[in-house]
Amino acid sequence: MLFLELALIRWTGSNIVHLSYFTNFVLLGSFLGIGLGFLRVGRTKRLPYYSPITLAALVVIILLYPVTVDRNTEGVLYWTSLGTTGPPPWLILPVIFCAAAVILMGPAELVGRCFPELSRLEAYRYDLIGSLTGIALFTALSFLSAPPVVWGTIAAVAYAALLWPPGLPGKILVVLPSLIVVGALASETLTAGALWSPYYKVTTKDSDYGGTPVTDIQVNGIPHQQAVPAAQRLELERQYALPYERQAKRSLDDVLIVGAGSGTDVAIALSKGAKHVDAVEIDPQLRGLGDRHPDRPYADPRVTTHVTDGRAFLEQTGKKYDLILFALPDSLTLVSGASSLRLESYLFTQEAMQAARAQLKPGGTFSMYNYYRERWLVDRLAATMQAAFGHTPCVDVVTEAGQQAVITAGVTRDAQVCGPAEWAGAPPGTPEPSPDDRPFLYLKDRTIPPIYIITLSLILIVSLLAVRVVAGPYERMRPYGDLFLLGVGFLLLETKSVTGFALLFGTTWVVNAIVFAGVLVAVLAAVEVTRRFRMPPLPVMYGVLAAGLLLAWLVPNAWLLGLPVPLRAVAAVAVAFLPIFAANVVFAKRFADSPDSTTSFGANLLGAMVGGCLEYFALLVGYRGLLIIAAVVYLGAFVLLPRVRKGVPAAS
Repeated sequence: MLFLELALIRWTGSNIVHLSYFTNFVLLGSFLGIGLGFLRVGRTKRLPYYSPITLAALVVIILLYPVTVDRNTEGVLYWTSLGTTGPPPWLILPVIFCAAAVILMGPAELVGRCFPELSRLEAYRYDLIGSLTGIALFTALSFLSAPPVVWGTIAAVAYAALLWPPGLPGKILVVLPSLIVVGALASETLTAGALWSPYYKVTTKDSDYGGTPVTDIQVNGIPHQQAVPAAQRLELERQYALPYERQAKRSLDDVLIVGAGSGTDVAIALSKGAKHVDAVEIDPQLRGLGDRHPDRPYADPRVTTHVTDGRAFLEQTGKKYDLILFALPDSLTLVSGASSLRLESYLFTQEAMQAARAQLKPGGTFSMYNYYRERWLVDRLAATMQAAFGHTPCVDVVTEAGQQAVITAGVTRDAQVCGPAEWAGAPPGTPEPSPDDRPFLYLKDRTIPPIYIITLSLILIVSLLAVRVVAGPYERMRPYGDLFLLGVGFLLLETKSVTGFALLFGTTWVVNAIVFAGVLVAVLAAVEVTRRFRMPPLPVMYGVLAAGLLLAWLVPNAWLLGLPVPLRAVAAVAVAFLPIFAANVVFAKRFADSPDSTTSFGANLLGAMVGGCLEYFALLVGYRGLLIIAAVVYLGAFVLLPRVRKGVPAAS
């Protein structure tokens, strides 16, 4: 189940650009499907052939009707404002959501049928071990840059192992959809010429730039970079020279470039006299394409490359620089399917710019450039830099169309040389600088956009109807209201953990995989402890959970970032996983006593889906505020906890 869920999140997002902005859409559909699968147990004995058939249909639909950026549309990508080709979001997103639910409902129904055959916690234990195996397998494939045809082949083999029937008709219902999935994904791999990084589907094509042949790079169907010679770039686009013109200190002994990509910005730095360049790029495939750059910057002995997260590098390096440059570091993708965090979100906060200032040499400068589409974005970033550096930065809007702008600040005012037009400051209505707790640069107002509210409301309505149709009357789940709320709280804690570790250790796919695995290990540990030892009563464990939530609230991220990395890891694990462990001891004890294992587990999974919807409240209250929402949810679970009748002991 978990391997299939991760593969769906990864593959659909690479072909449907809207999924880069509707963050956990496939995740919500997956949780709904898994919950429905458990609730469906006992209502039929037929094998769920509908699962591979739906997967084959979804793969074919997406390959025939992908949603990509319209390259003939003027302007640049800015959040949800983009011209696209393919089906509109109101059509393709419901198809993906419903298909994900139906696909995951199949294996979930098979898992649910095993639950009554084992003791409650023994069944849950195997389920968790399987989930960890799914994460490990998908992580290994990401490390190897395996294309989706490999993912599809593994799914086909799993379907055959789980659904292989004695009769020919049933075999056809397994083999034919599997062949369609593998064949379609193989065709995509061969015809698109794509490179599959842990973050993107990367494609290239030859293009022309001012009469010079260059390589255009697209990620997930979005124009992203061009491998252009430094001389041509400097001649035709003034923004690339401005960071060097705005610094009073002319010597460039050490330069740091975050978002080095295919190497053009590195080549420019070398042409400007940099004696050494640290080039930081989070995506290994984009860095690999830099070896094909016409200037060959990565082959220069003056360049050291670091395939890692830019914010993590800033926090962990002890080196000082004459110039730190954020070179168009817009990722166009999410950290995971479980949060609204983009790969570059923590680069544009006030704390990130303070970290950059701390790594500058005396007389050094910090600069960033990009295409911002809206002027308030330029002013917001300039105001953020002003707050971090303590003085007004230089702001150069090179072109009004697309708001091509360069923002530069010296470590002191004397270290920068601004142009004739001084920045007048942020006008009224400019959003405040983004903090690490709410790193949503592109969200102008402190609100949940109406499109999200409408979408999530429709998801909840569809889910209610689906539960009624598939599982029957809601009364079946009424005794398990506390388990439902435990699922809500669990996903909120998981989201807080993912985003917190992304800040502390980087938004790389490795960190993300470790955190997801760590959450499941904490859950498995809670199950094993509950199985083997007599744990305190549930009210006591709820008290431990409350203490864990309070600890997580009281420990600030700034304090954790100030610790050495090994000590930071120990402290972060203790703070993040204590409430998760306590919550899952509560769940394990409660689940062990439930008279209906499949219905109670299904209710918990549906609660997790609702928790995924509540995650969007982080846009309002920040990620730290999710702890308050989780505390309220867990309080509700405690109130709904079935009371043991006097003189009748609870089952152990």
